[in-house]
Amino acid sequence: MALIPAFPQRIACSVRSKLLAMVLAPLLLGVPILLSLVWIWGNEGYHRLMSYKVGSDLVTAHEYFARMRNNVAVDIGALAGSRSLAQALDSRDPEQLQNYLEQARRETGLDFLFLLDTRGELQAPRISPSHARRTHWPVVVSALAGEASTAIDVFDADHLAAINPVLRQRSRLPLVPTPNAAPTPDREETRGLLIHSAIPVRDEHKRLLGVLEGGVLLNGNSQLVDQLNAILYREGTLPLGSQGTATLFLGDARIATNVRLFRGERALGTRASQVVRDHVLGAGHTWLDSAFVVNDHYVSGYEPVVDSFGKRIGMLYVGFLEAPFRGALYGAMFVLFAVFVAISVAGCVLSLRWARSIFKPLEQVDATIRRIASGEADARVGPVASQDEIGQLSAAFDKLLDTLAARRAELQRWGDELDHKVAERTLALEDAHATLEKAQRHLAMTEKLAAIGELTAGVAHEINNPVAVIQGNLDVLKEILGPDAEPVKEEIRLIHEQTHRIWLIVTKLLQFARPGEFAGYTEGVDPSAAIADCLVLTRHNLERRNIEVRTDYRAQQRVEVNTSELQQVLINLIVNGIQAMPDGGILCLNSIDWEEGGQPIGAIIEVCDTGQGIAEDDLSRIFDPFFTTKKGAGTGLGLSISYAIIERYGGKITVRSQPGEGACFTIHLRSEACYQASPSAPGFAARWIEGPSRT
Repeated sequence: MALIPAFPQRIACSVRSKLLAMVLAPLLLGVPILLSLVWIWGNEGYHRLMSYKVGSDLVTAHEYFARMRNNVAVDIGALAGSRSLAQALDSRDPEQLQNYLEQARRETGLDFLFLLDTRGELQAPRISPSHARRTHWPVVVSALAGEASTAIDVFDADHLAAINPVLRQRSRLPLVPTPNAAPTPDREETRGLLIHSAIPVRDEHKRLLGVLEGGVLLNGNSQLVDQLNAILYREGTLPLGSQGTATLFLGDARIATNVRLFRGERALGTRASQVVRDHVLGAGHTWLDSAFVVNDHYVSGYEPVVDSFGKRIGMLYVGFLEAPFRGALYGAMFVLFAVFVAISVAGCVLSLRWARSIFKPLEQVDATIRRIASGEADARVGPVASQDEIGQLSAAFDKLLDTLAARRAELQRWGDELDHKVAERTLALEDAHATLEKAQRHLAMTEKLAAIGELTAGVAHEINNPVAVIQGNLDVLKEILGPDAEPVKEEIRLIHEQTHRIWLIVTKLLQFARPGEFAGYTEGVDPSAAIADCLVLTRHNLERRNIEVRTDYRAQQRVEVNTSELQQVLINLIVNGIQAMPDGGILCLNSIDWEEGGQPIGAIIEVCDTGQGIAEDDLSRIFDPFFTTKKGAGTGLGLSISYAIIERYGGKITVRSQPGEGACFTIHLRSEACYQASPSAPGFAARWIEGPSRT
């Protein structure tokens, strides 16, 4: 009896006893318990995972089926609001109306398309009188009340034959005897499952003219289930050997499926098992579990399909073959069990060798000291198995080294933070300096423009008087000399041209100095139409230079601007592009909508050429007054005036160019709403330069 109380004491004092207990305890107790827990949790996790997977697939299938119904409603809604239908109704020609409905049905892929009057009576096409009154369908009743409606409905064989005998033939489906299915006396399915939609038709005064009723037959619709299967179970989403399936049921019979029979044919006409039928069609619940499908077990998801009367008429199904998943589960469990056993055996062997490593911590401490002395600051003793004084010494030594390393890392971090703050302050100073330089340049330009404006206004008025005197005296001289002026006719013409040129220059100077006096009223302008008008005005120059014009009009927004001033800007840019291509080239004129953050702002106009472009040094000066690269020609005011016009209407004009590759000017103009919401658009007062350009 004295051996029993002595056993714990022996374990506590004997290293050999400790090692024996450490080896046997995991092997005899821990491993069986752990393997049992893994088996239970693994099976429960497997079933939860399969249910979640097929449940999410069924949600996706439901959304896809709903989108198909919505697509049918959208197509019929587009026809109901189309001008073509309104014209066919206005013609009051039954044959023309029937031809239009047939053509529209074929184009939209519908299986039938009816036009009903405001009482729900069929107007076109003509079918059997027993089916001509449509008010027994809830979707039609909703449409007659002014609300579009779409549902899944079942048409019987006579109804399908009255619409089109082809639909009756398409819906006929022999029922195939299926294991586990509920007994039935029926030998074939003759009904049709359809997407049924009705949309109200209104005139321009929103008065109800009738109803467009249409639908798509789902019987045998392989495209629906194949597309759904491709979305849910694309390649690589299921283990090797498994396959995904999707099915549409009418009652418990498969009318559209990619489940295969033994011969590789689609399992059309086969039926769901009775337990699934009772759960889904009988009780109206969703099925998310394993189920027998035709000839094998599948992880299956079923949900009821309800018609417009609120009755459960069919089921939507998705699922995948279960055998590969269960095989993968059992294989993983076997591998896991084998790994557990191997680890346990290896642990026992390694534990028996533990006695040999009693002095290993001391050797590790000595080796660590040597590594630190050689410059390896990250050297550590590491974890040791012993918990005696040697183990405590090793842990304390590692803790001391970690403390020293932390202090060293903290000093390094402080140094890095100081460097980072110095870099941030330097960058902030550079940004402030750049901003100051930009402000100084803008202030200098503003003062320069103000001085030029004052000087220009005075000079222009002073020049206009002598020019008018010269022009008037020339007219008097020509009138007095009469035929005697013929020898100097050319000189008089040259004087006329030069005085006219002086007048044009003075006018441009006044327009630049006092742009407000030349501003016109604003109106909503179609940018594409403005471009087209400018092309007509410059057509002779384009043809003379052999320039190809390419246009792309995509802008839908109208911009708030004066039409004449916009044409002045566009013609100036077009003429500049023509002059940049003396040997011909391509002139591109584009218009697109201007959007920011998904909100419409206005329109963008682009004028691009394939000319010589301009040097990078001239890029920042092209909008400066009196700056020009056309030596001996031009006043240098065209782009300045264009810039001022666009800026006055709250827009901006930018340019990008590479020497030798042409240039592209871009005009941003606001729509009426944005123009009124942003007075004078102060945000666009700065110059917008995007790259090298030309004038």
